[in-house]
Amino acid sequence: MEHNLTVEAILLYQKASLVADDLRKQQNQGTRPPVPRAFAREFFAFIDRLNLRLMEDKDNFFGYFLFQMGKEIRFSIADATSVTFKGTRYILYFNPLIFLALSPEQMETSIKHQILHVVSMHLVRAKELKGSYSKQAINLAMDVVVNTYLDHLPPFSTTIDWVNINFDLLLTPFESFEYYVEKIQTALDLRTDKKDAIEEGSRRDETIAVSYSPDQTHDAWDESDDIDEQTLRKFTAKYIDSAHKGQLSNYLESMISALKAEDEDLPWHWYLKKLVGSIASGKKKTTARRNRRQPERLDLPGHLRAHVARLIVAVDISGSISDSEFKQAMQEVFHIVRNYKHDITLIECDDEIRRVYQVRELADIKNRLDVRGGTSYSPVFQYANEAKDTDLLIYFTDGKGETKLAEPPRGYKVLWVLSGRGETLSVQEPWGLVKKLKAIKAEYDPALDFDNVERGGFSMNNQESMHL
Repeated sequence: MEHNLTVEAILLYQKASLVADDLRKQQNQGTRPPVPRAFAREFFAFIDRLNLRLMEDKDNFFGYFLFQMGKEIRFSIADATSVTFKGTRYILYFNPLIFLALSPEQMETSIKHQILHVVSMHLVRAKELKGSYSKQAINLAMDVVVNTYLDHLPPFSTTIDWVNINFDLLLTPFESFEYYVEKIQTALDLRTDKKDAIEEGSRRDETIAVSYSPDQTHDAWDESDDIDEQTLRKFTAKYIDSAHKGQLSNYLESMISALKAEDEDLPWHWYLKKLVGSIASGKKKTTARRNRRQPERLDLPGHLRAHVARLIVAVDISGSISDSEFKQAMQEVFHIVRNYKHDITLIECDDEIRRVYQVRELADIKNRLDVRGGTSYSPVFQYANEAKDTDLLIYFTDGKGETKLAEPPRGYKVLWVLSGRGETLSVQEPWGLVKKLKAIKAEYDPALDFDNVERGGFSMNNQESMHL
């Protein structure tokens, strides 16, 4: 069957080239004709045979997932395949000029690549980072994550080795999407040759793309329906339920379990990761890179990203959180923020602030003061409001305190983490998320190297938390 598919792909590629030439000529004459129906029928018959082969594979999840997707031909996409969400369904686009040039195994990988983007909610997560990072950095980071778990990659695929070579980096496998984005963006910002900098909004031929472009491969995502993340996750879960016909790979199983979890059941540190990742990154001037708008002006500095997440961690020392619970929680905090430049201020408070100090690692945390006063949250919020550039306040408490804050937070996010026997927060208007501290297994052991890390299995690469 593989030989037949290869021969059929060669013949279809020749027809696709003729179709593309005709479309290009008509575009030059000012018209945008549709793909000829005869070619479309023949191409999708070929895709159906490829789909059947995926469904017969031992890892048949991808075949059954593909079976549910809409399928369209689009010669303009700068990849073999791309995906979007329209009208309550996922649409998989094919560029025959790139797709048909691959081997059958590589065609399957290209399809799996897009499905993994869907199941890992990259369509949503990419939007969250657009204001802080370039499209090029986001695209490369997502593809590095997905391609780590795929075999028979097309020759143009973005892999961690390719990124390391082309951007002079030392990235290691099994890091988070956000970690890769930050590292790749820094490398892009350091480049001094203006031809290396891809300006946002730059586009090429709108009708015909004949080669892969990592900067534009996910452009179709921008056409997705404007739908909230919770609804999109529910639609995705339905696709997954219909596609789950047999045993799943470990990374797929853990990723799917994470995606289908309900909000109230998700551990607090998932929300912490989302909040930290959403903090807008700043920029600082540097002479190591030319100014992007005026590269010929050597006297003008360029900019480097200076992403510093400024966190305040407050612990209610009058509450019922134990030292072991708090240190375990702080271990989770440090593990999450390690992918970002960060400053952490720790505050011990009961009815007033008792101690404030900076922490960089778990060993910096001091034994808590043996003071047991009442509980008042307002002093911490007043401190955070007066502090410069606070991004996030994490408040560990049993929830038993005042019912109204003396003043609301100003310009920063708030995450309340209820500990011990605390079930509800007394503050009626919390101005942020309220989550329960549950006993969690430590996800990171500093003694382990990256090859041995298993972070609880809540994403497709066992390292990458889903954004919610």
